[in-house]
Amino acid sequence: MKKWIMSLAICFMFLGIGSSFAEPLQMHTWGVGVEMSHITYEEPGVMEEKGFMYGIGGSYTYHNYIMLKAEGRFSYGQVDYENSGTIDNIDDYMLEFRVLEGYDFHILNRSTITPYIGIGYRYLNEDSSGRVSSTGASGYERESNYYYSPIGIETLTELNNGWSIGIILEYDYFWKGKQKSNLGSIPGYYDIENHQIDGYGCRGSIKFQKEDMRKNIIIEPFARYWNIENSTTTTDPGGTTWYEPKNNSTEFGVNVSVAF
Repeated sequence: MKKWIMSLAICFMFLGIGSSFAEPLQMHTWGVGVEMSHITYEEPGVMEEKGFMYGIGGSYTYHNYIMLKAEGRFSYGQVDYENSGTIDNIDDYMLEFRVLEGYDFHILNRSTITPYIGIGYRYLNEDSSGRVSSTGASGYERESNYYYSPIGIETLTELNNGWSIGIILEYDYFWKGKQKSNLGSIPGYYDIENHQIDGYGCRGSIKFQKEDMRKNIIIEPFARYWNIENSTTTTDPGGTTWYEPKNNSTEFGVNVSVAF
């Protein structure tokens, strides 16, 4: 199923058909913005974490019917952990980098539809090392690495008085993940690394764009979701077998940016 989706997306991306009546988009665009979101991470039946994240991001986009885009973001926040015990205000930070390629299909004189595909990397660090839960369990640092391909479509429609509206819908094809649990900070334990091979992500947003002199102000509510299956198992030097449980994360927020 995953191979079928990937093959269909690649074929669709490079079909040279479509209407080309509208003016091309601005050739070179730089963007910078800030965002705020609420994230929930869950290992069903095991644990849950919730908290707010605050981020910054930047991008460069090239349009000449072919679309090329490079973007990155950094966000930081604190989450509250809960299973049989609790730990509050755990430091989290996230890095994400993506490179996209697509094609602009101009519909009549007011709309552009851009299907795209690319490659992405997401890193999440959660550090509760040195902390103790309400039931006496020791915290530790966790590092999450996702490698994936975004497959999506973006639309932009011009309205009146300099306003435009757009929609982004995306499926994230999960190539692999690597989870590092730095348990070695706890006496009697060892650092563990597990590999994830199955899962998927998806995201979407609505973009409200206002042209102001030589720049555009963009307000973009968004949702991001990941669903990852159980990892492979790893046995530590002490003979204990470990795995990363099935998990999902849901993030809702809003991004405010300037493009010029």
